[in-house]
This record gives sequence, structure tokens and C-alpha cells, in this order.
Amino acid sequence: MVSVKTGVAALILALLTLSGCATTQPSSSAAWLTPEPLAVPYRTELAIARLTEILQRAELTEEQSARLYYDRGVMYDSAGLRSLARLDFMRALRLKPDMADAYNFVGIHYTLSGNFDQAYEAFDSALELAPDYEYAYLNRGIALYYADRADLAVPDFVRFLELRPADPYRVVWLYLAESDLSETKANERLTANLAALATDDWATNIVRFYHGDISEQQLLNSVLEELDGPRLLAERLCEVYFYLAKWHEAKKRPEHAIEYYKKVLATNVYEFVEHRYARLEMARLRGEKLSGETDAFH
Repeated sequence: MVSVKTGVAALILALLTLSGCATTQPSSSAAWLTPEPLAVPYRTELAIARLTEILQRAELTEEQSARLYYDRGVMYDSAGLRSLARLDFMRALRLKPDMADAYNFVGIHYTLSGNFDQAYEAFDSALELAPDYEYAYLNRGIALYYADRADLAVPDFVRFLELRPADPYRVVWLYLAESDLSETKANERLTANLAALATDDWATNIVRFYHGDISEQQLLNSVLEELDGPRLLAERLCEVYFYLAKWHEAKKRPEHAIEYYKKVLATNVYEFVEHRYARLEMARLRGEKLSGETDAFH
């Protein structure tokens, strides 16, 4: 049997070498505007099987087991198997209660099910263990935003942006939260933040759209800029459809927003923030009660 260390190293190497095959750009707008769902990579399925085998057969310390449960949870999460991912993150924390990464994922899953108080606790735990854990600020801000506590979400989004001021996505999330409080102040800050963004970064187009510099169609057309394969296309469509949905939602066009959220989900880019929260957004628009399903995993 391959040793645990060798097996995990080989697994990580395999995952780091994942890439999509290059393809030519679609010949018509109808083709590229319709997302082609990404399949779960074969290597991800193989990684899950290998981690399961190691967990079942190898002699491991509690810390090693915790790390492998966490790694398998990440794999499950990237494949859209949320319930299995939650189980593994909780197992990891039972074995190693000081794992900030696992608290961060648990907080995300609490947010998705509407258990916001538990989500705050999980993110607080992550930040207590790792004060510089930047994505815990993002995810706690998102939890506060969806709990209609934008006033508390804004400081987290500000902190998240301060850690990387040239990231367009951080600018957008701060704008979304601030616009719930004051559209005027949100637009003023958006203008200032836009100046710090790189003009050759494709995602800057999303900020330019929110700023009113380009049209919806121009934003959609920009998806084809320097496109190098089907994975990048799916990822960009996942993002652009989500932020267009949020824009239409703000303009009181819920039907348009829901159609865009459906397209987000159709990409199968499970690990992206935009895909994670598209279904929650649809539930909010429809006035549906969230399931609270994570209660079963305490």
C-alpha cells in the first residue's frame, strides 16, 4: 500500500494539474450565451475515492484524519455534493477543533441554509484562529448581507477589499452591501474603487457595468475576450450572469433576475461564490423559506 504521505502528495499534484482543453470561440452568440454545464473532472472523482480508501485503511493520527476529511470535504463541495461535504467538515472539526479552513466552510453551509447565527459563530471561530484569513471576512460579510444586516456586512467587505484593492469582485460585493444602505454613497465609493482596478482584467468589466460605463450587451460580449477554453467560458458566464441578476433585482425586475440565476446554476461551477448563492437568491426572490438542513449535522 502507498503511504499516506505519498498518496496525499500524489493526489495534490494531480489536482494542481487539472486544466480544460483549449477550444475555439463559439461561432454564434446563441451558442456562448447558453452555458454548457461543466462535468465533474475525472481526477476529482478519483481523488475522492483515493481519500476514502486512505481514511478507511491507513493508520492515521487524529490530525491526519482531520486533514483528510477536510480535503475530501473540499472535493465533495467542488462536485456539488454539499451534504457529504458538510459531514466531512464537521468530522474534521471534531478531530481538530482549531482548523480555521473547516470553520470557514461550515459557515458557508450554515449561510446557504439560512442558519445565520451559526454562520457568524463559525466565521468568528475561523478569524479567532487565523485573524488574517481574508475569505472569512468575505463569507461573514455575505452571511450578514443575506441576513439583511448590511450595516454590519460593510465593514467586513471593506476589510476584504483592503487586503486586495485591485480585485474587481471585492469591489462589487462592497457595492452590493453599501447600495442597500445608501445608493449615493455606494456609487461614490464605486467610482473611487474603480480607479484602482486594472483595465486589462476581464472582471473589471463587471464593475464598469455597475458604474454605468458599458451596457448589458457589452458586458456579455466581453465574456469572449481572450477566451481559451470551455472551463473559462463557464466560469465567466457563472460570474456575469450572477451580477446581472443582482442588477436586475435592484431594478425591480425579479423575472429577469431569476432567469439569470437559473443560467448561473446551469454552469455547474459549484465552487464559485456566485454559483453557491444563486439558489439562495432565487429563494429570497420567491419568498421561500430556507431549509435549515444543516441542523442535522450538529
